[in-house]
Amino acid sequence: MSRHRYGFTLIEVLMVVVIMAVLAATIIPQFSASANDAKLSNLKFNLRSIRAQLEKYKEEHLGSYPPAASHDDFLNQMIGKTDRNTNLNVRGACGPYIETGIPSNPFNNSATVTIILGSDPPTAPTGSGDGWQYNPAQGWFYPNDNEYFRSTGSFAKSD
Repeated sequence: MSRHRYGFTLIEVLMVVVIMAVLAATIIPQFSASANDAKLSNLKFNLRSIRAQLEKYKEEHLGSYPPAASHDDFLNQMIGKTDRNTNLNVRGACGPYIETGIPSNPFNNSATVTIILGSDPPTAPTGSGDGWQYNPAQGWFYPNDNEYFRSTGSFAKSD
């Protein structure tokens, strides 16, 4: 009488586990790099969009960028209607420039804006948890996270 055993030996199971571990070790890092690349791409798209709207604002407001002393000031200038003198006015001829609000920075998931002053572009995050940095005098709009400054290596306004 012959007995047929159906199943796998311990060696066969271990070989499958080892093969799967090797495959996982080579594939998973590629996915994490892709996720970081996607975030950086999203961030640069958001930057181009906001910066384009800031330039449009400047053209329509006699060469002035949105005056802002806080996040709320910046948001109101970008989502509201204004007159040519940058005053909020529901019957104003200018705006809105952003319909859905300020997009979140994909690296820190914050859509708030910190106002920075000075005549030099930022070279690092401010240390706050805000998603963006904005300089109303210069019209500079930058992400407020280390990943952007580490990954770009440049601080050009065209990023």
